[in-house]
Amino acid sequence: MQNANAASRKNAGYTLIELIMTIIIIGILAAIAVPRFIKPSVFLISGFTDQVKATLRYAQKVAIAQNRFVCVVFTSNSLTLTLGATASCGTNLKSLTGSATTVLNAPAGLVFSTTPANFNFDVRGRPSVGQQVTLGSSSITVEAETGYVH
Repeated sequence: MQNANAASRKNAGYTLIELIMTIIIIGILAAIAVPRFIKPSVFLISGFTDQVKATLRYAQKVAIAQNRFVCVVFTSNSLTLTLGATASCGTNLKSLTGSATTVLNAPAGLVFSTTPANFNFDVRGRPSVGQQVTLGSSSITVEAETGYVH
């Protein structure tokens, strides 16, 4: 009879160690996750940085595929791609979605740390100058010799 009572009491609830570990895990998750949701700008900067990288890679690939120059023109909060037979460019480059121009605008309130210099990719995908694009704490590098965007 005592064995039956001992077994039912043992399975009746949680131990103090289990409760403390649960509270510690919830505390750690709250310390990590809550600040990320309070500051959505971290997600905006990260997302826009990824879009800029993808757009620059797209510009390089178009320059190689079409054997033409692709110019990258920056403002404080956007970049535009144009296409041309020479480094001066001029024709708007169509986007992947089919719109008439490839323009990437930053979300409201985001700007480049310093407005990057305009440059172009030549017919071999090499940039006219190496480039460092900074947005908040994120940085994008376009290698001078290869055009590699990272």
